[in-house]
Amino acid sequence: MLHVNNCNFRQAVVWLDERFGSAGVERAANAHVKNRAADIIQTEPRPQFAPPVEDKSNWTAVERYLTQKRGIRSDCVQMLHNQGIVYADDQQNAVFVMRNQQGQRNGAFLRGTRGENNSFKGYSKGTKRSDSWFYFSLGGKANDKTSTAILCKSPIDAISRAMLEYLIRGDVPPERTVYMAIDDIKSLPLERLQKVPNILVAFGNDKSTDAAAQRVLELLPQSQIKKSKASDWNQQLLDYGRQLRQQQQQQRQQDDELSL
Repeated sequence: MLHVNNCNFRQAVVWLDERFGSAGVERAANAHVKNRAADIIQTEPRPQFAPPVEDKSNWTAVERYLTQKRGIRSDCVQMLHNQGIVYADDQQNAVFVMRNQQGQRNGAFLRGTRGENNSFKGYSKGTKRSDSWFYFSLGGKANDKTSTAILCKSPIDAISRAMLEYLIRGDVPPERTVYMAIDDIKSLPLERLQKVPNILVAFGNDKSTDAAAQRVLELLPQSQIKKSKASDWNQQLLDYGRQLRQQQQQQRQQDDELSL
């Protein structure tokens, strides 16, 4: 229409308004934006993911954040660090490496650790959220097929859920279990999860995630929902750790009284 009427976009909008009213202008504008967006998606080069550079001098501070503020045992943090999927960057962020199903690094989730009220979190530039996830496996043998998948809403929640199970059970799961962070159902690795016989949808206890959990049940009939008692699994881990310390303190007091 721009070419036919020999006018620019602004003039075309006025012409549409005169001929079709505001509804016609709105339809034309939406179509124009949609076409431009499709063109950009097809032609604009996508940023390539480059893993955040590790800064070993910041690891002590990040480790302290995960153990003291998040209540995760140091041996668990060190295990994930040794695997290269949790480390510190030059901004003292905790870096949670996201990998595809073949183990290739395609992204990273960052969590700020500076200061008491640091709430920074986000994805590293170029992260392929549709083809990378933060995950790790425990139990069984390394070459065993995955028996259980536990889906959580964030890397820290996934680690906290695994830590809770370890503290309650006193050991790692008897069968191969994968703990995976899923923050968007659109990126759910269906092909992989369809082969897993047992799936726990452990998105915490947030009502905003109820619809997402139900959607997983529809897509993966072998799954079941497991809600945390606290607002999320990390808070439940912190609460459980506090209870354990209180019980240990009471036991020590009783032992001291008996020894008198």
